[in-house]
Amino acid sequence: MKKMVIFLTAWLACSCAGAAFSADLAVEADIPAPPAFGERGIWGAIAYSQPDGKHGFFWGADKRDEAEAVARKHCERTGGGACDVVSVFRNHRHWDDDDGSGFPYNHCAALAVGQDRNGVIDGSAFAAKSATTRNEAETLSLAECQASGSKCRIREWVCT
Repeated sequence: MKKMVIFLTAWLACSCAGAAFSADLAVEADIPAPPAFGERGIWGAIAYSQPDGKHGFFWGADKRDEAEAVARKHCERTGGGACDVVSVFRNHRHWDDDDGSGFPYNHCAALAVGQDRNGVIDGSAFAAKSATTRNEAETLSLAECQASGSKCRIREWVCT
């Protein structure tokens, strides 16, 4: 009986104290719904300025926009006057990252650029492709760049 009185006294004291001692459990209406569409993964991007052959890249971003902005900024810092994002790619952060967006989880990207007979980048052509491996990204980029008739080489590759 003594234990019951102590328990009831303690319960009554906590009840009267109000919310300071209570932890209301969230009900479904209190929990915000996840965004309808959120691109998940570890993001990377390559930016390229064709007129002057400058480039920049970034990998490891939490958001696609961040990867694009930083790659563009790195391109501009190298002196690129017309930097555009030419490839965006991502890797899984977690094994179940599929966000249903349809955007592929290509882990690598490569930038191939045209060059003159002396091996100097001449801005004649370029291509940037992403793929699941570095080798595949380089192969795809070179093939597209060389389809223009230019002699091309890999200028940059990056994997997340």
